[in-house]
Amino acid sequence: MAGQHPDLDPAPAVNADDYVKIVVNPDGTVTRGHHIPNTPADPDPHQPSAVRTKDVPLNPAHNTWARIYLPRPSPTRADQKLPLVVYYHGGGFVWCSPANTVHHVFCSLMAAKLGAVVVSPSYRLAPEHRLPAAYDDAIEALRWVRTTEEEWLREGVDFSRCYLLGTSAGGNIVYHVGLRLCAAAADLEPLVIRTLILHHPFFGGSKRTESEVRLFNNPTLPVNGADRVWELALPAGANRDHEYCNPTAGERSDEWEGMKKPGWRVVVVGGGGDPMIDRQRELAAKLEAKGVQVVGLFSSEGDYHGVEILEPAKAELLFDKLKGII
Repeated sequence: MAGQHPDLDPAPAVNADDYVKIVVNPDGTVTRGHHIPNTPADPDPHQPSAVRTKDVPLNPAHNTWARIYLPRPSPTRADQKLPLVVYYHGGGFVWCSPANTVHHVFCSLMAAKLGAVVVSPSYRLAPEHRLPAAYDDAIEALRWVRTTEEEWLREGVDFSRCYLLGTSAGGNIVYHVGLRLCAAAADLEPLVIRTLILHHPFFGGSKRTESEVRLFNNPTLPVNGADRVWELALPAGANRDHEYCNPTAGERSDEWEGMKKPGWRVVVVGGGGDPMIDRQRELAAKLEAKGVQVVGLFSSEGDYHGVEILEPAKAELLFDKLKGII
């Protein structure tokens, strides 16, 4: 199986297919075994919650949509307009949606703590829609934000302060969206991106890192489970050093030089208990060496992959750190 390294890997503690629970049926349809709780949007202005939410369609042909989070009190004057965070959810490119309860809670907390309007777009999932479909949808969502007449955005957002944030696969999306857009950032005006925030970004490679070997059987993200996810998400026939998976493989100097031109900051958030921490640190170091403004927020061994999504107390600490950026 692609991505396995029997000379280095410990014995797997879990079966990769049991971890992923995705079956490609003979007719090409896909059955997902994970049942992830959802929370409906609540746009009611009379509810006491700190954040109002609503769902809006993006591209009916792709069945994509977005959830918007508007903190209270809503802006009433131009000088009160709020920054915008576009948030791309995780799920290995193969699971999840903005409606999942863990993402709803995380984005609601983000909007309230940062005093920002949050837009969380969906994107097409693999293996039905392999990469780069998710990147295409992510950019399409930004173009929708730029042109929409949706009142929560037109009335409440300062479009000159836009921040892209993504968790896990969403962090990978933010990185690749940044690479695509850095040479044509002006095309998004009046939407002006200020910072890319890669939260526990999901990367890989054909050669194991020290942290991947040491944390191979991490219960949150076992490395052989990640291998299986990449097989489902990457273009057919691609190996684990494909640019979508391994951002430091091959020669990337020109790409990173381009990311420097718009003057964006790149924030890389990682946990010491994440098997991918070595890859996250390496990318941050290489971007910084090319002159990109990098902020590394790397935490202790106890912080597993995506910890802030599952632990709201940790999310509050993260948002405290991001307040000085957003």
